[in-house]
Amino acid sequence: MNDLEFAKRYYDAWNARNLDQIIALYHEDIEFSSPYIAALGFAPDGVIHGRDMLKLYFQRALERAPDLTFTAEAIFVGARGHTLIYRNHRGERTAEHHEMDALGSLIVRAEATYEPS
Repeated sequence: MNDLEFAKRYYDAWNARNLDQIIALYHEDIEFSSPYIAALGFAPDGVIHGRDMLKLYFQRALERAPDLTFTAEAIFVGARGHTLIYRNHRGERTAEHHEMDALGSLIVRAEATYEPS
């Protein structure tokens, strides 16, 4: 799967608020980091390991933000994956880097970063 196709699946899943489709984008052994992980009490270092824990985190995020949507702004493609630039429902600009598995079909490592306001 190419990066543009994957980005479309990513945005479609999030904007549909379909937790099963969202989680299906990630490898079983995903490492995911975000400052919101610590803020929501999941891990003090802001890093989640494993799809089960990630699903709980995303479920809480969806519950806390019933109007959550992502609006794509750009994609940057690298040797191991891509970085998506988008705005969320609060207008917050986000860069989320995805390192992909060898087939380019699942995210094995992700880091969500946010533009300071």
